[in-house]
Amino acid sequence: MKKIFSTFVIILFLTACGSSDSKGKQETNGTDNSKNPDYQEGLALVSKDNCFTCHKIDEPLTGPPYREVANKYAGMPDTIIAYLANKIIRGGSGNWGAIYMLPHPNLPEADAEAMVKYILSMKK
Repeated sequence: MKKIFSTFVIILFLTACGSSDSKGKQETNGTDNSKNPDYQEGLALVSKDNCFTCHKIDEPLTGPPYREVANKYAGMPDTIIAYLANKIIRGGSGNWGAIYMLPHPNLPEADAEAMVKYILSMKK
């Protein structure tokens, strides 16, 4: 019985993780970002880190949609990149309601900044 349950849990986990690629390849803002190196690097990192488990581009999931984040911080000074990268690394709550974003303490700052640049490219 334990073996069946463990197998079921593993399959469920792999299904959730494996579905992130198609979500990450969605259109961002009506422009072709495929040649933008910030977009490409950020998409690869976000996909690898399973961020699409909690976030989608246009629909709320556990966390806010990336486009909403991008629109909220559009027009902010470049220092917002470091601020948001720090939020990814340290986690926290309050900016988007009571839902807590898990910290990613082992994520290098440069990778977190690349993820933020990718997310901010979603603005309309």
